[in-house]
Amino acid sequence: MQTDPGGRGEGKRRGRPARSPRRSVAERIEAGELSTEEATDAARETVLRSLTAAPKSRSELERSLARKGYPEHVVTPLLDRLDDVGLVDDAGYAELIVRTRHAERGLARRAIAMELRRRGIDDETASDALEQVDGDDERAAADALARKHVARTRGLDTEVRIRRAVASIARKGHAPGVAFAAVRAALADEGAEDIDNSDINSDIDSDSLEGIGVD
Repeated sequence: MQTDPGGRGEGKRRGRPARSPRRSVAERIEAGELSTEEATDAARETVLRSLTAAPKSRSELERSLARKGYPEHVVTPLLDRLDDVGLVDDAGYAELIVRTRHAERGLARRAIAMELRRRGIDDETASDALEQVDGDDERAAADALARKHVARTRGLDTEVRIRRAVASIARKGHAPGVAFAAVRAALADEGAEDIDNSDINSDIDSDSLEGIGVD
C-alpha cells in the first residue's frame, strides 16, 4: 500500500467522508429546514450576545448577521423592533463614541467623525453627537497630548521632538497648526526658546496626517 508523505496510508485517507459545505441560514429557510420564526429567534440571540459584549451600531449588527448568512427579510424587521425598544440606538452609540474617544484618546472631531463613518453612523447622527466637542475642548486635548509626548522625548534633539509630537497629535485629527502650538507651549514650559514653525509645517501637512485616529 502506498503511503502519503506524512506516513499515513492512502486507504486511511479515503475512509474519511468529505464534509459538505455548511448551508447558510437563508439556504436552510429556503429548503424548509428552518422557519423564519426560528431564524429570527436565533438572530435575536446573536444580537443580544453581541450587544452584551459591547455596544454596536445598527450597520455593524447588519453586517455581522449578513456574514452569518441571515437573510434581509429576517434581519431588517428584527433590528426595527430592537430599535423601537431602544436596544439598538445609533444616536446614543455615537454620543458614547465621541465622549470616550475624545476623553480617553484625545481625538479631535475630524478623527472621531471618520470612526463614526466606518461604524455606519449616518452623517446627521454623527454631526449631532460631535457637538459635544468644541474648539476649546480640542485645544485642551492637544495640549495634554503635547505635554505627554514632550515628556517622553526629553534628551532628544529639539527638532526631532517637535516633529514626532506634532505628527502624533496630527494623526489624532488635530490641525497641524493646533498641534504645533500645543507642542511649542509644552516645550516653553520646559524652558525652551521660542520655536519657528515654518520648516516643521511643510512636512507635517503632507506626511503626518496618514493613519488619523490610529494612535
